[in-house]
Amino acid sequence: MTHEWNAVLILVIAAFLDYLIGDPWNWWHPVQGMGWVITRYSEVAWKWLKSPVTLRLAGIGLAVGLVAGSSGLGWAIATLTSRVHPLLGVTIQSVLLASCFAGRSLREAATEVLDPLQAGDLEQARSRLRLYVGRDVEHLQEPEILRAVLETVTENATDGVLAPLFYALLGALIPGVGSLPLALGYKAASTLDSMVGYRTPPYTDLGWCSAKVDDGLTWVPCRLVVLTLSFVSGKPHQVWRICQRDAPQDPSPNSGWSECVYAAILDVQLGGVNYYKGVAKPKPLLGDPVQEIAPAHIYKALHLTRVCFLIWLGVAIALEGILQTS
Repeated sequence: MTHEWNAVLILVIAAFLDYLIGDPWNWWHPVQGMGWVITRYSEVAWKWLKSPVTLRLAGIGLAVGLVAGSSGLGWAIATLTSRVHPLLGVTIQSVLLASCFAGRSLREAATEVLDPLQAGDLEQARSRLRLYVGRDVEHLQEPEILRAVLETVTENATDGVLAPLFYALLGALIPGVGSLPLALGYKAASTLDSMVGYRTPPYTDLGWCSAKVDDGLTWVPCRLVVLTLSFVSGKPHQVWRICQRDAPQDPSPNSGWSECVYAAILDVQLGGVNYYKGVAKPKPLLGDPVQEIAPAHIYKALHLTRVCFLIWLGVAIALEGILQTS
């Protein structure tokens, strides 16, 4: 089997592993290693660096170093394991690549909140929701809980599932690169953004570069998600019109688009006022409130993410086949 078809095999196995197993809680995950590096680095930076300029320079070093280091480590693992034995290389790369996809984890997170909610246990639903969102959940009623879950599912569809797949596919199509290095590099950028990419102190200067890197790397796959799902919906002009109208109102260049395309397809409205540590923070309204959000909308959103994932994977396999026969 050629290296190119090895790359396809790794992608397919990784996709199945994520669908069937996901990320078991007791397994070590690459994000844990990335998180350890970010935490230790940040502690040292805040201890020794005080000026905004030096913190920004340290932040550049953190962002560039972790993204490049994760990609380089992925390439080294892929290369060394494949040299030991091709089967070992395929196995290790498939497992690590599967850890970059959060499809099953996203489904399980949604189900963990929806199950007690549908059983009428608001307290348990709030308790579960607290694990996945940063907003205050103590007083949320069923409509707000459903909105929170749908916003989490639709925002993370891009940065947790489809953007890592985009970079894995891109790496697979580039000779000598492979899926794992680029997917791990993107995962590092996403982890950096989630840990230090905030505009509020003490992250303002140290996390500035991390936020920009994640925004830049997510921009293209996010727009491809919008285009793909628009056509899948069967009403691309309507979906695109709503996205153009509402998504730019979100301060994030990507999350608003990711959430809005699902809202437009599902005929629901996302956004509104959320509370963080008791402080109200309004988010722009995305989509039209044709229907009230229901559990069925969340399950359909998860299904749309899976369909998009399979479309991209199928297109990449077809392109690889064309390249091999040309």
